[in-house]
Amino acid sequence: MTVTSDLARTLAEEAEAEGITTFVAAAVVTDADRILLVRRKPDDFMGGLWEIPSGHVDAGESILEAACRETLEETGLTVASVDRYLGHFDYENSRGTTTRQFNFAVTVSETGPVVLTEHDLHQWAAPGDLPGVTDGVREVLACA
Repeated sequence: MTVTSDLARTLAEEAEAEGITTFVAAAVVTDADRILLVRRKPDDFMGGLWEIPSGHVDAGESILEAACRETLEETGLTVASVDRYLGHFDYENSRGTTTRQFNFAVTVSETGPVVLTEHDLHQWAAPGDLPGVTDGVREVLACA
């Protein structure tokens, strides 16, 4: 599915209609057949879990803008294009409410160096050899 600003707006409207108002945008960054994963610091919410670069959608920001911004902030990699929508999943956040994570396949200008600011480790993992990720992330990566 081609990603457009209209699609992103529709995704947000559908989530809001379901009563979900906290959004996270995530980017699946690949290099050949490997996927970039980052590990949450042990003292963070869900500490020690591996995830794809992601973060909250700020007020006045589109889901697509957030996916690009969070990728740059968390990894130092610049998103050149948002290529496909890979679906979403919901989870209970640290405040006990529901967050919807929207996931996109992206292309980055360069795949390195990866410079971490919010995580303690990164790795390029093969889809069939994923470390400790949530079921939601595992399902998204199966579509990537």
